[in-house]
Amino acid sequence: MVDEPQAAGTLSVVSPFSVDETLERLRSAIDAAGLTLFAEVDHSGGARAVGLEMDETRLLVFGNPRGGTPAMVAAPLLALELPLRALVRADQDGRTWVSYQDPAELARRFDVPEALMAPLGGVGRLVAGALGS
Repeated sequence: MVDEPQAAGTLSVVSPFSVDETLERLRSAIDAAGLTLFAEVDHSGGARAVGLEMDETRLLVFGNPRGGTPAMVAAPLLALELPLRALVRADQDGRTWVSYQDPAELARRFDVPEALMAPLGGVGRLVAGALGS
């Protein structure tokens, strides 16, 4: 973690790479982990398309139904937070950030047993591995 403002339950780390390289490394890590990349949302591209400016910002939506479904069955509202997501963005100082929801906080908020959240708990390791940390 670095000196990035945090939203409750969100973890952010600085990437030593550009937004594009960070995204590529995360895509590769998602694939190598046997997860599915369900979607990529280009928020900044959408902003540009309507004449607005925004620092480079993209969202990866990924996961594995085998891991997430039991947790959603136990706590149906958890489906509001799944699949997992990683936000990759540049800040005005040129740093690249990767942010994601803390699975432990999700477990607490939705009262999901730890054993059911275990398959989702590796998101931090996935991000760290993709960034080489």
